Amino acid sequence: MKPWLLSFFVAFAFWSCSGSEEKQDDSHRSQPNVVFILADDLGYGDLGFLGQQYIETPNIDRLAKEGMFFTQHYSGSPVCAPSRSALLTGLHTGHTPIRGNSEVQPEGQMPMTDSVQTMSKIFQQAGYVTGAFGKWGLGMNETSGEPVNQGFADFYGYLCQRYAHRYYPAYLWENGQKVDMPGNDWTAKTTYAPDLIQEKTLEFIEQNKEKPFFLFMPIVTPHAELAAPDDEILQKYVAKFGDEKPHVAPEGGDYGPDMKISAYQSHPNPHAAFAAMVERIDVYVGEVLDKLDELGLAENTIIVFTSDNGAHREGGADPDFFDSNGPFRGYKRDLYDGGVHVPMIVKWPGKVNAGSTSDHVSAFWDWLPTFADILGEKTPDGIDGVSFLPSLTGSKEQTSHDYLYWEFHELGGRQAVRQGDWKLVKYQVIDSTKTTLELFDLSKDPGEQNDLADQNPEKVKELEALIAKSHKPNPIFTLFDK
Repeated sequence: MKPWLLSFFVAFAFWSCSGSEEKQDDSHRSQPNVVFILADDLGYGDLGFLGQQYIETPNIDRLAKEGMFFTQHYSGSPVCAPSRSALLTGLHTGHTPIRGNSEVQPEGQMPMTDSVQTMSKIFQQAGYVTGAFGKWGLGMNETSGEPVNQGFADFYGYLCQRYAHRYYPAYLWENGQKVDMPGNDWTAKTTYAPDLIQEKTLEFIEQNKEKPFFLFMPIVTPHAELAAPDDEILQKYVAKFGDEKPHVAPEGGDYGPDMKISAYQSHPNPHAAFAAMVERIDVYVGEVLDKLDELGLAENTIIVFTSDNGAHREGGADPDFFDSNGPFRGYKRDLYDGGVHVPMIVKWPGKVNAGSTSDHVSAFWDWLPTFADILGEKTPDGIDGVSFLPSLTGSKEQTSHDYLYWEFHELGGRQAVRQGDWKLVKYQVIDSTKTTLELFDLSKDPGEQNDLADQNPEKVKELEALIAKSHKPNPIFTLFDK
């Protein structure tokens, strides 16, 4: 072959490959970025647009005005780890691998198996950069459950949710490496970890502005302990609430040589601290919105805001004062709606109508198939979730769940099922001599105050059969298999 002809073919091949790669990049850019914001123990009534009277949440309220609010959305569980497991796997707590807050010593929780398909792995399959910043709780470094084995290329924050009880930890984790917190040593409190996590979150957006990204923000607040920097936000609420009865921690709660990591510190202004922690979430949301606007990404980004379960009553928190559970009965660890009925907002410019609401009944395990639907990826077989993309876009008829199911592996065992407007709540499951069954019609009684079990024995029997059908034995979480 003549040299000039060989040069032509080499140049043509290089041009063809370059053009192909450029086209690939363009197709990726057409995919929406996704920011999934998960607050920790934030109650349904803790937000301004849902009636909160004391705490200011202007950025989350703005998000609701610019997106769709789901009035009937449920978390995966009434506590942290299984709720996240249900979210990522598309499986409810009768099927998902992690069904309780099972501790592993010296640090971490029971690791989720790396063989399970997760929402984040689906994003990776679709060519997305993935990152998680905040609280993990599904397995420590060098286990099957660590973030990199569950579809997250980048992680910064708390791997162990027990350590996330402390807002001034001695260290955090970044991609498997310990990162010391300046000035913190379990006695001194200098660096407020959530602020550093937020800095890393914003850096992730900046660094990946040219690529499609999935950003998971499992924010630590307002989970106990009560802790907020002494800044203008806290001082605003100190002035608002005036003199308060201090929260005094039990032994081991306060920072110092005798501190227990799993405990919660004292606080002189517990109401002010809690309010400041919630508003700080709102500030973080506002910073993310501003960053997306600044980089020209806002119009091609889906933003989700929700909470992992209902309001807590730990470490001096006072949900009754703030009416944190809104119209619902119960708190964190309850399977009444106060424990699992959570706020949920979706903003997607050009796809989701601004200021709209949906009454579609949905749950955390629906997110995996919904995102698979959006991305054009295959939905795994055998999951419990149902895509609610039709509810978001109004493009076609929405498929509804036959029922929703939860189980909780503490406090004697708890189970619940919702089918249509009927909800059956079963407590003290393990000891049949103590078992209680309550039946509610949520269409007339969203606060679950009127037990209709005695008047509807056939409905109770029918829903109990669904409970029995929904639990699959698990070799680690065996409470319901005894």
